[in-house]
Amino acid sequence: MTLRHPAERGGSQRGRFAELAARSSHFTSSPAFFMVCLALIALFLAVHFAHLSLGWQLLAGDLMTAVTLLLLALLKNSELRAEHAIQRKLDALAAALLESREGQGARRRRSSGE
Repeated sequence: MTLRHPAERGGSQRGRFAELAARSSHFTSSPAFFMVCLALIALFLAVHFAHLSLGWQLLAGDLMTAVTLLLLALLKNSELRAEHAIQRKLDALAAALLESREGQGARRRRSSGE
């Protein structure tokens, strides 16, 4: 287990967790997952209104809690990956701007005879 930034783990290759996180992210943003969530809520409400035993009510509530916790972890992972990608793009833009300015400075010196 490592505590490094998710985008920096595994070098240039994506690991199994990164692949799982990417697939999970695509699934959780799909209409199918929305339907699963609606079904889970309907199950929770049905168990509650049917006055089933406390064990069934706890199971339905625990399922919702587990899904919430997994989605929170997935959201944080996606957030960190997006943050790292934006930072890499900003670094590339800054480097290009610096290179451009240095090139213009060299051309000015050559044209002024320095």
